[in-house]
Amino acid sequence: MVNLGRHIIVEFYGCPEHVLNEVTHIEQSFIDAAKAADATVINSTFHHFNPFGVSGVVVIQESHLAIHTWPEFGYAAIDVFTCGDTVDPWVCYQYLYKALEASHGAAIEMGRGQLGLIKPELKEGAASKAEDHDTSVAAMQYHRNIWYTERNEFIAMSLRHTGDVLFRGQSPFQKVEVYDTYAYGKLLTLDGKVMTTEKDEYVYHEMMSHPAIHTHGHVKQVLVIGGGDGGVVREVLRHPQVERCVMVEIDGMVIEASKEHLPTIAAAFDNPKLELHVADGIEYVQNSPNGTFDLVIIDSTDPEGPAEGLFSYDFYRHVHRILGADGVMVVQSESPRYEVETFQEIYQCFREIFGAGNVHCGLMSIPTYPTGNWSFALCAKGGQQPRTVDSALTEAFSQQHGLQYYNGDIHHAAFALPNYVKQLLAEKTRV
Repeated sequence: MVNLGRHIIVEFYGCPEHVLNEVTHIEQSFIDAAKAADATVINSTFHHFNPFGVSGVVVIQESHLAIHTWPEFGYAAIDVFTCGDTVDPWVCYQYLYKALEASHGAAIEMGRGQLGLIKPELKEGAASKAEDHDTSVAAMQYHRNIWYTERNEFIAMSLRHTGDVLFRGQSPFQKVEVYDTYAYGKLLTLDGKVMTTEKDEYVYHEMMSHPAIHTHGHVKQVLVIGGGDGGVVREVLRHPQVERCVMVEIDGMVIEASKEHLPTIAAAFDNPKLELHVADGIEYVQNSPNGTFDLVIIDSTDPEGPAEGLFSYDFYRHVHRILGADGVMVVQSESPRYEVETFQEIYQCFREIFGAGNVHCGLMSIPTYPTGNWSFALCAKGGQQPRTVDSALTEAFSQQHGLQYYNGDIHHAAFALPNYVKQLLAEKTRV
């Protein structure tokens, strides 16, 4: 052995975008590559960055394998470092070339730690220590450290998960995935964005339903657009006066994934009051008669992909039309700290349709949503004011159903806005 270690620097080109953006596939490929070279795996740490890119490292007893990907360019940068002469890094290269489906690659090897430059007495001392050193790895346990990360160019949120994908599917509309996280239980993502988790889902679903139902006072006919995980309809159907709840979700795959992996959220799909349509919510609203519903809840993703049309002026004008004279609309309205411009434009649009005095911004704390500070818009066609609702009534309802977030105090506090939110809502004029 001339060197203490061998180090190859690798570049792969022409890799499929979906391969380079799939953290669980890359992590497993690196583990398998290490094992193919007879390396001993110690642990792995990998991060996926939404919307693009994976970074990670597999630590082996003989050193490491590391990667960073640029899926949008089909490019991956890799380095493999092995100590001693028992592990051939080029075996890793050949394995990863196939696993990442590269069209071509380039690599260079460097010898590390030239023995000819090490003082003789140091080499003799190292040999003596090696005789006393137990290199057995029988007791070592492989440790996985895999992270899901949602980020934009300024902020990020990460959740560690088991590394196994419980569900993955590509519907005609979006990529649907379910992971099992350590801190928040099972996590549903759509196109790489957090939709809901088992541990904090109740915040969003309770606040998207109960404040509006209590503000209206006598809701019987409800329409939910989106909400394929089932959490909103679960909360709506807690109210005995609701006679009919229509849910229109464009993506049946979201419903099926939620039924299988998020049963506590998707708990009301067999309720006889629920009328489920796997269809386009925009078309359903356009085709509905005037004054059909007491409450319309728009439980959509961000204004892109299949949800883009749910953030248009024409769509909300039709929602206003199909509401009864005292009907209420509720829409998730993004974060006043994250998508600020979208947040402002949504409220300006609603004010033009419902009237400025009939549009109310509510805030809720959702740890796994960007910034943790999220909002919903409550728009009352009949002019009802959410802050006049009887706290004793909402508190009793909360206690009766064992709610985890919504109660009498929260109902009123949600509509008490910080000054910066008031300023955002006051300063934007829609063009």
